[in-house]
Amino acid sequence: MIKKVLIAEDHEIVNISVQKTLEDLNITDVQYAAYCDEALLKIQRELQRNQSYDLLITDLYFEKDHIPQQLSGGEDLIAAARQVQPDLKILVFSAENKPAVIEKLHGHDIDGYVRKARNDSRELKQALETIGKNLRYFPRQLMQGVKQMNAHDFTSYDIIIITLLSQGIRQKDMPECLKEKKITPSGLSSIEKRLNTIKESLGVGNNEQLVAFCKDNGII
Repeated sequence: MIKKVLIAEDHEIVNISVQKTLEDLNITDVQYAAYCDEALLKIQRELQRNQSYDLLITDLYFEKDHIPQQLSGGEDLIAAARQVQPDLKILVFSAENKPAVIEKLHGHDIDGYVRKARNDSRELKQALETIGKNLRYFPRQLMQGVKQMNAHDFTSYDIIIITLLSQGIRQKDMPECLKEKKITPSGLSSIEKRLNTIKESLGVGNNEQLVAFCKDNGII
């Protein structure tokens, strides 16, 4: 059951909106932090007082200002919070929708993800109710994107040749680029075969669609 919540968010209007959603669920013990370093200090302090938080709700991106920060964003905060309080439930509330970013967060063992978008208040409430039952909440549409991305296991070589495509380098000119970088295999047939394999795995029809897919999903 969720009773005590910390919100890490640098936009006040979002804080107010999240607070209203929590109040609708009768969760009134809520504290705020506008900076990631501040949020971590609050987690450490409350843990030492045996009054630890049940849930951290955090954005991924925080605007930089004149106050220096050790933690650069939500992902750093999540990792640090997990070290300090391993049993802390963590819900990410962010406008980010790139499957590659969301997939990476799974490595931090987060408990849920809600995207800031239309109907996000309703979805946030659903996520809080789900997490309160010791379950995890990830919207189906976001996980479909993650599933499609995972249809192919991108290697560093894949990313290099797709990045070259995104830079306007033609396939026939790639061998020379790879040779200059001492990257193998550099043969044109190897490049073509690899690109065809990736496109077939992802179900995209041409190089332009492949580049667009990789950009949209944060792969390149």
